[in-house]
Amino acid sequence: MAALSGDWSVSPSTGESAWARVEETSAPAGVRRRATALAERLGFAGERLEHVRLAVTEAATNLVKHAGRGEMLVRVVRGGERAMLEFVSVDRGPGMADVPESLRDGVSTSGSLGIGLGMIGRLADDAGLHSRPGEGTILFARFRQPGEGPDACPSAGPPFAGLTRPLDGEEECGDAYAARELDGVVHAILCDGLGHGPLAARAAAEAVRAVRGIDAPTAAGELLDRMHRGLAGTRGAAVAAVTVDPAARRVVFAGLGNIAGWIVAPGRRRGMISTPGIAGVRGRGYREHGYDLPAGAAVVLHSDGLTGRWDLSSRPDLLGRDPLLAAGALLRDAGTRHDDRSVLVIGAGRR
Repeated sequence: MAALSGDWSVSPSTGESAWARVEETSAPAGVRRRATALAERLGFAGERLEHVRLAVTEAATNLVKHAGRGEMLVRVVRGGERAMLEFVSVDRGPGMADVPESLRDGVSTSGSLGIGLGMIGRLADDAGLHSRPGEGTILFARFRQPGEGPDACPSAGPPFAGLTRPLDGEEECGDAYAARELDGVVHAILCDGLGHGPLAARAAAEAVRAVRGIDAPTAAGELLDRMHRGLAGTRGAAVAAVTVDPAARRVVFAGLGNIAGWIVAPGRRRGMISTPGIAGVRGRGYREHGYDLPAGAAVVLHSDGLTGRWDLSSRPDLLGRDPLLAAGALLRDAGTRHDDRSVLVIGAGRR
């Protein structure tokens, strides 16, 4: 998720986000159709629409030809009245030993289009790639909504990114997030509605709605309290709220339920304390906890749709990059198909 600075950036609605498995030679056409429909909804047309279609097709074709199989997400990212189109490609293929060579202009990795991964970066307003031999590849690209200049809608926003994915077979995701940056401080929430399907999605939407109306900087405990009250009348949810202040090297966390919160630095990670309970149903006695934020660290929140079997602390190559790459790696490596999945990464630098 590319952040749109100053406004709450939230997880996309059901109609503005689509995951697709890319395993057959016919799959790139399907991903291209989905991307085209979302791009046209945002006003893309003519040459700019063709840029989106070319980039998506190249990414999907690479999955089939080189990874054998993979997955792509195409979505609309909104913040206030502004929006961007974004796609993310993930695979567990052989990976690339020479990423700079793969990104060189004119190098085609698919043997078909002849534009290569480097051209995806030239077509998009922002793009990133991470690949390691034997582990696979993560690629993203972002396209500014037509009519938005660079100052009105920066392509590379504040340092946070989230991903959500519904349980296989479900249309709606019961997990949701919201995040924003004010004066260098990131305020964010993650919610996991109980169960899955429409009722869980409704609970998650209510949690997001409870915080989106907040204009001023807000403490993590107050964000959690607003979600707790906003979720009354729903089936309830596990929720967490966090404020991350890189300048002060400080993180404040408040959680109710089993949202996992971690501070991850090179060589180590530290869990943050959440209070047992269900937001909107029962949850007395929850409180904020403060933690030091080491230099170069990231903060990770995720639902129980991800296992604890991940370790970004040994991956400084991901910690120092766009947080969407780290979020993609976590969803790929630790996500389970037996639940809704969500992850939010905060504080990883851009390089």
